[in-house]
Amino acid sequence: MHCTVLPGITPRHLALPRFTPSTIPRRALQLQRTITVLPPADTEDGPMSAPIDTRRVRRLFADPTRVVESEFLRREVASRMHERLALVRLAPERVLDAGCGVGADLPALQKHYPDAEILALDAVPAMLQAARDRRHAALSSMNRLLSQWLPVRKSAASGIDAGLVCGDFARTPFGINAVDLVWSNLALHWHAQPDRVFAEWRRILRVDGLLMFSCFGPDTFKELRGALAATDAFSANSRVLSFVDMHDFGDMLVGAGFSTPVMDMETITVTYESVERLLADVRAWGGNPQTNRPRGLIGRAAWQRFNDALERQRNADDRIALTFEVIYGHAFRPVPRTTAGGESIVRLDLRRK
Repeated sequence: MHCTVLPGITPRHLALPRFTPSTIPRRALQLQRTITVLPPADTEDGPMSAPIDTRRVRRLFADPTRVVESEFLRREVASRMHERLALVRLAPERVLDAGCGVGADLPALQKHYPDAEILALDAVPAMLQAARDRRHAALSSMNRLLSQWLPVRKSAASGIDAGLVCGDFARTPFGINAVDLVWSNLALHWHAQPDRVFAEWRRILRVDGLLMFSCFGPDTFKELRGALAATDAFSANSRVLSFVDMHDFGDMLVGAGFSTPVMDMETITVTYESVERLLADVRAWGGNPQTNRPRGLIGRAAWQRFNDALERQRNADDRIALTFEVIYGHAFRPVPRTTAGGESIVRLDLRRK
C-alpha cells in the first residue's frame, strides 16, 4: 500500500501507544486497533452519510444530562486524540473545538496550547450553556484558590462567554483563515453532509493548519443491528444510525482540498451485565435522528424477541458486548497551487544558490 504521512510525522510515529482502559463502573472495555494510511483519492465526490434530520439532532441533545452516561468513552477517545496531537509540531494562535458539547475538551486544549485562543462551536444552545457553566465553575474555583495568596478582581470571570459560538459545522460564522487547528471529538457523525463540513473546515483553516477529528465508523452498534436483523418487526438500517466508512472520509478530505489525509481506527468493545444497562448507554449517545426512522411503537412480543437476541450474544463472562468503531483523521490545509482565478502559483526559493 502506498503510504502517505502527515508533515513532521515519520512512519514510526504511527505505532501509537497501547490502550490502557481505566476502571469504569458497570462496564468493561476491550480495544483492538487497526491503522490504515490512505492513498490519494481517485475522485472528489464522497458519499453522504445517513439521512439525518439536523433539527432532531438539536432536540435530542437539548438536555445535556441525557448524555452524561456516555461521557466515559468521549474522555477515552479524547485522550487518544491528544496522544496523536502530541506527535505534531504545531504552535497555534487560535484553536476551534467543533462540536464542543458540554466543553469537556476545552481545558485540555488550553493546557496543551496555553498561549492559544480556544474557541468552541456547537449547534445546540443547551450544550453551550453547559460549557459556559463548566467554565464559570472552573474559573470560580481557581479564583477562590488564588485569593488565598493574590488579590482577585471582581471582573476576573467576565470573559467566560468569550469564544462560545452556536452554529452549524458546515456554515460557521468564522472568516477565511480564522484558525490554526480544528479539533472535533465524536461529533462529525451527527451531521448529514460531512463532505460540506470538511470543505467548511478547510475554508476557516489557515495554510498549514491542522484538522484533527474522531467519529464513529460502520461497525459501531453492530450487535444492535444483529439483534434487530434477527427480529422481523425491526429494520436495522432505520432504527440504528448508519456511519460512514473510514476510506470514504479519506476521499472526502482529499475532495475538500486537504493534503495527505491519514486515517486510523480503533475498535472499542464495552461489555454490560444487562440489556437494560446496554440500552441506557445507547440512548445516552443521543438517539436516532434519521428521517427514515420508524414513528410507531413496537409490540411487546417484538420487543421481547429483540431482548432475547441480545441475551443470546452473552460471552463466556456472561456479559453482553457493544462495539464502537472509532475513526481518527488528521489532515493539513496545503499551500494553494492556484489563484482564485485558476492561475497557477509558482514559488521560487531565492535563497538557494
